[in-house]
Amino acid sequence: MNMGKVVPLALVSTLTVLANLAMTQNVRAETETELRKKADRLAHEILLLDTHLDTPFELQKKMQDISGRIEGGHFDYVRARQGGLDALFMAVYVAPEYEEKGGAKAYAEGTIDMIEGFARRWPDKFALVNSIDGVKARFGSGKVSILLAIENGSALEDDLGNVQHFYERGVRYITLVHSKNNHICDSSFDDGPKWHGLSPFGKELIARMNRVGMVIDVSHASDEAFDQVLELSQAPVVATHSSCRCFTPGWQRNMSDDMIRRLAQKGGVIQVNFGSMFVNGAVNAQFEVLRKEILQHIQANHLEGPQRSRYVEQRWKQAQLVQAHVSDVADHIDHIAKLAGVGHVGFGSDFDGVTYVPVGLEDVSAYPNLIYELLKRGYGEPDIRQICGANFLAVWAAVEKAAGASRPQR
Repeated sequence: MNMGKVVPLALVSTLTVLANLAMTQNVRAETETELRKKADRLAHEILLLDTHLDTPFELQKKMQDISGRIEGGHFDYVRARQGGLDALFMAVYVAPEYEEKGGAKAYAEGTIDMIEGFARRWPDKFALVNSIDGVKARFGSGKVSILLAIENGSALEDDLGNVQHFYERGVRYITLVHSKNNHICDSSFDDGPKWHGLSPFGKELIARMNRVGMVIDVSHASDEAFDQVLELSQAPVVATHSSCRCFTPGWQRNMSDDMIRRLAQKGGVIQVNFGSMFVNGAVNAQFEVLRKEILQHIQANHLEGPQRSRYVEQRWKQAQLVQAHVSDVADHIDHIAKLAGVGHVGFGSDFDGVTYVPVGLEDVSAYPNLIYELLKRGYGEPDIRQICGANFLAVWAAVEKAAGASRPQR
């Protein structure tokens, strides 16, 4: 055998294999590149709506010019346009302490005044909107539409007439409760139930919100409260910033599979929260341990007011938690779509309301990364359109139809 000829042939064979491998890797790389380009294109071509940002609360701590690129935070106009964000609900957050000390309504009014000022101060960047038609009319204008939501029904101050009052001020959904039980219902975060669901006022409130056309948000509500809301409401209800409990077992702030199914059967939608502790089980476990340590220290040292706030903020900033990834958020969206249908899920980031966010979803500029994750899983353009905003708008329209009354729009 002539070995001089065998070696070159073997070498040729090896080189061929390496060349084919390189070509395969190039194809894969091109596919990823194309998917990322498509994700970015879709983020800027379709109507992208996020149902929960806590930016006003952050700006109350330190006012900044959100018409430009600001220091820190999760939202400003520049990053919103980078990420393709067209419309968002800004939360008028009312801290649970106002339930006891009073002044909840006045605080909410002041926050609404501040948000309205954004559109007046930067009319070329932001538009204050309170209708579905208004959102659609401004889509593609280059302006970011701001909608109003109240987070924590304490702002109603036990007065059903305040539902209409806040509707007339432009508020379009109310989160019934926050981290402590209030005069409406029990919270999923509190130590135990006060009402075992809805209070007598809370039961009347559901009917009033239906009549006015105010969307009911069950995020933060206890399981018993959720059950009773679904039983009493004549219109679909939503969870504007919650995720799936199956990824964070035992954590009632997220929704169980049964709750998600029943919410969908009612015609509602769950808007997935992006917070790391909502979407990643390991982060959630660390969060719960730290939360209990903080509460124990506060109680043992009788911390109140600013001293308590400084301590809590310092502990959270110093915390070393594992990192979640944008793919974790996609896991939740995928789970809901398979469980209840792609028509019952959307984006409810909770940006500026959560301290820790996943790698790849650092702020509002990063929506294309999440869309990319969905494209990788085989979601088509019609699915993406639904998830990015159409689903929530459809539920909102159903709530208005159930109310059976037209309202002044701007």
